[in-house]
Amino acid sequence: MSNVDIFIWEFLGTAILCLIGNGSVAAIVLKNSYSQGGGGDWLIVVLGWGFGVFAGASIADPSGGHINPAVSLAVAMSGGMPWSTLPVYVAAQLLGGITGAVLCWAAFKLQFDNHDDNAGTRGIFCTAPVVRGFGWNITTEIIGTFVLIFWVMTNPADVNGALGYAAVAFVVMGIGFGLGGPTGYAINPARDLGPRIAYSLLPIRGKADSDWSYSWVPVAGPLIGAALAASLALAIA
Repeated sequence: MSNVDIFIWEFLGTAILCLIGNGSVAAIVLKNSYSQGGGGDWLIVVLGWGFGVFAGASIADPSGGHINPAVSLAVAMSGGMPWSTLPVYVAAQLLGGITGAVLCWAAFKLQFDNHDDNAGTRGIFCTAPVVRGFGWNITTEIIGTFVLIFWVMTNPADVNGALGYAAVAFVVMGIGFGLGGPTGYAINPARDLGPRIAYSLLPIRGKADSDWSYSWVPVAGPLIGAALAASLALAIA
């Protein structure tokens, strides 16, 4: 597969991931939405991101359905793709994350315009810890991503086509339910950094800053977790 093809499929898949995932959060945060105030908010978020993974990875199947730089790093470490293609994957995923977030904003434009306090809408686009402590926050992201990547690396036969991506989606949902509470479980640098960049640029009235002081945590944590998971999977193979 050419680098152009890789870029297109990973861009489209990650855009859909962030459109659905960010949209699930927007649906419960913004007023004048049928989902807002209906209860079960965390359930909606976890299911939304899980189904977003399923849809995005299925779309990106021709390029391997990575839609996550942490996955691409682990695949490169395992010899599943040339290191030279890693920047192509990451660039496509980051731009896909930005695009998906912008599409989410467009879908909810009227809700943003009529929302009383857009200072609280940053969480629609990117993560933040409930209790800030960079050391423990990055530990949480490392652990969550380790679970995801270790499962992917040790079940390669199951990650193939729509049924395989459904299994990955269930793993992502499990991480959300079991480990997502402290930091919002980015477990994907592109899913956090891309929408964070989009949020900083979008014309949302009364929005907060993009919290750049925290932005490195959901990037570094997942990459470290992926490297550790890939190393262990290779060591015990």
